Amino acid sequence: MKLTKKQGIIFGLIMSYAMAYGMEVYNIAIKQGFNLNPGGFSSMVNHVFLDALIEALYMGAFVFLFSNLWGNRLGAAFAAKHTDPAKDNPYFCRIMRQAGTVAVMCPTMSLVASILFNIILAGASPVNLPAIWVGTLIKNFPMAFFWNMFGAAPFSHWFFGKIKDKI
Repeated sequence: MKLTKKQGIIFGLIMSYAMAYGMEVYNIAIKQGFNLNPGGFSSMVNHVFLDALIEALYMGAFVFLFSNLWGNRLGAAFAAKHTDPAKDNPYFCRIMRQAGTVAVMCPTMSLVASILFNIILAGASPVNLPAIWVGTLIKNFPMAFFWNMFGAAPFSHWFFGKIKDKI
């Protein structure tokens, strides 16, 4: 999809905040113990969505920043290495770019979250940062992958398609 610079920024913001919000819903639900309740995540209550929205306001800015610094470029490089746009289905090429971007952005954002929430806000020892980061990555990667593939990206493409001609 060919975009103007302004359209690219708008799409990037939509995608960044869609990813941040979904991941914050997931992480707040875990932090509040809903995954341990009978019924698991099905026992969530509505305040999780408001709490996630508040955290997504600033985490989305981090996603936008790091995706523009290196996430998008490395995701595109991954897709270029594993696909041939002249022969492969365009949807497959897009999915591979998304997979490459998640493979870069999930470790990046897991590190940001580990530093922010565990080291700075919770006061954990920086000596434990590698273990905290790996644990956060293990917890978040499956959700980030599937949320991107089946939630955030389809929503972002749909929503952007609705507003693209007005930008």
